[in-house]
Amino acid sequence: MLPFLSKKAQRVLGIDISTTAVKLLELSKSGDRYRVDSYGVEPLPANAVVEKNVTDSESVGETVARLVSRARPGTKLAAVAVAGSAVITKLIEMDASLSEDEMENQIKAEADQYIPFPLDEVRMDFCVMGQTEDNPERVDVLLAASRTEIVQLRVDCLEIGGLKAGGVDVEAYAMERAYQLVLPHLPNADDLETVAIFDVGATMTTLNVLHRGRNVYTREQLFGGKQLTEEIQRRYGISMEEAGLAKKTGELPDDYESEVLQPFKEAVVQQINRSLQFFYGSTQFNEVDYILLAGGSASIAGLPELVQEKIGASCSVANPFVDMAMASKVSAASIANDAPALMIACGLALRSFEE
Repeated sequence: MLPFLSKKAQRVLGIDISTTAVKLLELSKSGDRYRVDSYGVEPLPANAVVEKNVTDSESVGETVARLVSRARPGTKLAAVAVAGSAVITKLIEMDASLSEDEMENQIKAEADQYIPFPLDEVRMDFCVMGQTEDNPERVDVLLAASRTEIVQLRVDCLEIGGLKAGGVDVEAYAMERAYQLVLPHLPNADDLETVAIFDVGATMTTLNVLHRGRNVYTREQLFGGKQLTEEIQRRYGISMEEAGLAKKTGELPDDYESEVLQPFKEAVVQQINRSLQFFYGSTQFNEVDYILLAGGSASIAGLPELVQEKIGASCSVANPFVDMAMASKVSAASIANDAPALMIACGLALRSFEE
């Protein structure tokens, strides 16, 4: 069994391997306050990762190595995450009196009931979530399993980059952990029962819905910031690299805001609305109390306001670093800018402090 979920605390780097970049985050803690000890973002070569699947572990590993060399973290132990679409999760009830070893043996014996693959082709792990509602003699246990090859590719990327795998997590659970740092800063935080987090990446947008702090729904769809980059490239006749840079600096012709950026923002809102309708249609929920934007496209000026106007739920950009101290080598301005894209890396680094 590979430590997918929370196990005994050990200091780990959060390494988020996304479609266009590798992100590194190292946290420490003094009293109740976290500190960012090191962080960095390193772009990936085109097609090294496609739709969250590693297709060129050598290139990704070399990118990790460059990032580690630049960020100079204090540990070589790292945690990575696999996408929700690559993971099977089941919530099962077990006898509360069982030890962890007994639970593990029972899960292995019964795993073929829950996992539609030969057991020698998967990595799996479990985590006790707490007492079963209305039955103190039973506990809810979360079982997570992923194909060995998917897990191993990410472990290979770390090892090629000079790091050691200290755990493989699931993106949704990393997001859930980081969300706990964001929640206290949201308006009327105590009244927010159901919160939708939209992680708008380069090619994929992932919706995680959390109810009372727990992930209850995940959905991925093909849509992301790359579409904006491609439209800039097409409209202004420049290369993808130039378009990506211009998108960040904002150095574009006067018609960019109205002719390119605004239609893209409206397309984001449309995707958010569509995903929420899928969520309502497949669950017992019929509204969310708040929308959080994460990922590289979350920082587009005016996007939270447009989401709020069109969807009707309050909306803001996720930043888990608001209360954190910064090491002298960490730029507070840079990390604030990258914050919404660092949610998964942050959630992975937070594994260091779990009991």
